[in-house]
Amino acid sequence: MPLPDILDEARRIVDLGRERDLTLRLLGGVAIRLRCPSATHHALSRRYADIDLAGLGKESVRLQRFFVELGYVARDVFNAMYGYERLVFNDLTHARRVDIFLDHFKMCHTFDFRDRLRLDRLTLPLADLLATKLQVVEVTQREYLDSIALLCDHDVGDAQEGDKIDASYVVKLASEDWGIYKTFTTNLERLRAFLDESGLDKDVKAEVRDRVSALRERIERSPKSMRWKMRARIGERAR
Repeated sequence: MPLPDILDEARRIVDLGRERDLTLRLLGGVAIRLRCPSATHHALSRRYADIDLAGLGKESVRLQRFFVELGYVARDVFNAMYGYERLVFNDLTHARRVDIFLDHFKMCHTFDFRDRLRLDRLTLPLADLLATKLQVVEVTQREYLDSIALLCDHDVGDAQEGDKIDASYVVKLASEDWGIYKTFTTNLERLRAFLDESGLDKDVKAEVRDRVSALRERIERSPKSMRWKMRARIGERAR
């Protein structure tokens, strides 16, 4: 049966999935809480209601059996209709939901993470965790809190630079798609404004602000794809 503590349960799912040769990695708020000690700071703490996971579409049938065996109740109609790209299960005992994105993360923007799933052992890479927060068009407080926690605890760098946010990956996403660029850069500016009003220490705010600026600068400096340039000509006249 699902464990009462959502963080323990999230780890249990990934560990048991690995034992069954299932590829599951955490994303969303729970993943950020597990990777970021700052998420427990009074200015950044929040309630975590659901567990979000990334998996592979080719494992969809096996995943459905796996979660039922773990004590979850499948959303049968939803899973029958969308099980090739997304699965949903309910933990009725603890009033929680598990959401599994298969192959692609499709929300305000779409990201292909099939090649990203095995880069870290427990969660998607830090850059993906940040990207899935920055891609939200109608931002809520939880996106700000999670993004700031990531940037509090992890510097902006490049792949192979230890426990840093891989800026080159975030830049690549923004340089190939104008819509992603527009949402990322808008939210980075909003994040800076939200940071000013947070209850964090002055030095912490300054460090996060520097990391936001560094990421924004790299996005602006990077060469843009032809598709990006063609879409930029239309601008905000079209969604």
